[in-house]
Amino acid sequence: MTSLSLVIRPERPEDAPAIARLQGRAFGPGRFARAAYRLREGAAERRDLGVTASVGSFLVGSVRMGPVRTGPTRFVMLGPLAVDPSFAGRGIGTALARAAIEAARQAGEGLVLLVGDAPYYARFGFAPVPPGRLALPGPVDPARLLWLELTDGFRDGVSGLVEPVRA
Repeated sequence: MTSLSLVIRPERPEDAPAIARLQGRAFGPGRFARAAYRLREGAAERRDLGVTASVGSFLVGSVRMGPVRTGPTRFVMLGPLAVDPSFAGRGIGTALARAAIEAARQAGEGLVLLVGDAPYYARFGFAPVPPGRLALPGPVDPARLLWLELTDGFRDGVSGLVEPVRA
């Protein structure tokens, strides 16, 4: 594996067009049908928690978080985490996930939710949500619904339908 001159930094407003192109390359048009994407439609974004990865002037990765809630309880949902396919397998996703989780922790968030690969995200402390505890507005493989508690005891009060917090 060759080393990269990778720069990890907070997302900036001017990154939005490059991030949209990156997500298209990484996930294709089928991404819009997924429950996690439907949850993000029209939702607010936490740009203060977004992180990008660049090699030179080329944006090669990004991760975003958005505010969600169950009833009155608010927390954040990680995703999408996208890495340009030509840079896959080089630790960029890991670096982005760690930076985003730390940003959420520093911002005082209590919980991070995501839909993803349990073996991959376990390294960051994510665990499956107990069956029946949370529901998304669309079908989700329950084994892929994961959470990471950032504040002890926070998830005790989290159950029900996960809804976006609107802008």
